[in-house]
Amino acid sequence: MSDMNSTNDFSEFDDSSMSEDDLRAWMLETFGPFEGQMAWQEFQQLPEYMRDQLLREGRKGLPNPREIQSLMQAFTESGMNSLNDMKNALDSGPINRRLAKNIAQQRAREGEKITVVSSALASRVRSAASETNLWLDSATSLLPSRQPMSVYTRNEWVEATLPAWIDFATPVASSMNTALSEVFEERFGAMGMDGEVSGLFAGPVNIPLPDDMKDPSKLMAVLGNTSYAMQFGSAAGSLAQEVRGTFDQVIALTKNESGGIVPENVTEYAKKLDIDENEVLSYLTLVENAHARLFHNVPWLMPQFSALISKYARSISIDLDAMEQQLREAQAMNPESIAGAVNLKNVGVSDTPEQREALRKLETLLALVEGWVDCVVWRAGVAYLPHIDQLREMLRRERVTGGAAARSFETLVGLSLHPRKLREASDMWETLTVAEGEDGRDAHWQHPDALPVLADDVMLELKNDSAKSTQTLSTADFEELAEQTAEEAPKADTTESPASEQTSTSRIDWDSELSKLLDAEDPEKPME
Repeated sequence: MSDMNSTNDFSEFDDSSMSEDDLRAWMLETFGPFEGQMAWQEFQQLPEYMRDQLLREGRKGLPNPREIQSLMQAFTESGMNSLNDMKNALDSGPINRRLAKNIAQQRAREGEKITVVSSALASRVRSAASETNLWLDSATSLLPSRQPMSVYTRNEWVEATLPAWIDFATPVASSMNTALSEVFEERFGAMGMDGEVSGLFAGPVNIPLPDDMKDPSKLMAVLGNTSYAMQFGSAAGSLAQEVRGTFDQVIALTKNESGGIVPENVTEYAKKLDIDENEVLSYLTLVENAHARLFHNVPWLMPQFSALISKYARSISIDLDAMEQQLREAQAMNPESIAGAVNLKNVGVSDTPEQREALRKLETLLALVEGWVDCVVWRAGVAYLPHIDQLREMLRRERVTGGAAARSFETLVGLSLHPRKLREASDMWETLTVAEGEDGRDAHWQHPDALPVLADDVMLELKNDSAKSTQTLSTADFEELAEQTAEEAPKADTTESPASEQTSTSRIDWDSELSKLLDAEDPEKPME
């Protein structure tokens, strides 16, 4: 028999067919000597046609052993060692927070060069933050927080921001779990399942099912909870490799009011732009400080964002037919195979009226925040940063479109945090600065009703009001016109037939009469 010293190396394997020895070697490498041997024995007990089918699929059907081991480690660290552990995780909410966090941190640590923030590096970042805060004093009347700015590794950024992201994603995950249970229950009925999950569905060993977990809908909820947490954690870990500050998604995500910087990503960003790293650091701390001042001085701002985000997330609907199709295409009943069924990109129903309204308000508030930051950052830094226009333009484009990791993450969370009207908002805040001064401009943040209105929003409101007014006017006036016409019409002969009445009525030019009435209501139209 083969052993762990087999010549097969599954770290990099091709798509060719495999023998039973190849499969056994993969099991031993993936699960270890003991559980790998148990998995091999389980495989040998399968019907011959199933064994042949698996072998014919070849190595392409087997995940990389390192990926499996990483996933198993994440499950172990998150306490997912049994079905009872899974049940407890499900009872704690629609997202397995511990599993999501472990996977996110594992992903964030991939390729991480700065694993610990040294005192020298923290001092350098905070020195830049302190200096740029002084620059802001000349551009805004809003005061800074007294907390020092945080300095994070990528792993620490996950630790600091993940709780807020999970809170935002909870309504979406809850809808997913409910929909999964409904689809699965309708598909399998209420007949339940056998007392254990075995064979290919169980992995290396049979897993006994507790009595209260034999309900297919509950089991599917566990799988959905786990699959969503796995995707969520992976996407958050990827995002950790891109973000430079805690306000990169505009909203406040950490408990530190002064925000935070990820210096390793700042270094990578400076290399990408081919601009001196110190200047890039100064610019990014300036941007972070501007956000921090705004959220620190406007206590209603983050609750308003939370309310809008929650309303948007609650309005997301799940396409049950699309979800069922994703489940039918699943190769096995495990978290990885059903990943497509818990991804909004595949099963989300978008563009409902409720979503459009919530998204419009959310994007407007995002634009107002980011426009204000853009305005004051340029005014504060233009005298100190030689490349501020280039840095400003790059950041504007990133805010509006987002990076690949950000878009992937937002798909799972169910949010699109992009201020698409950023340039318009920035120009508006600049105009207010000239017209009202810095104090007058910043006073608009005292209450939501005091915020200026973007031109596009004004036109939209006027259009909606006009449509409603026209509809009301035409209906009411049409009825009034009909009554007036009936009163003014010559009385018909009582012996006239109903057919004659219809002919008489049809001779009235309703379009002409209505046009006259509408013209009379229009004060702008010249008198004839």
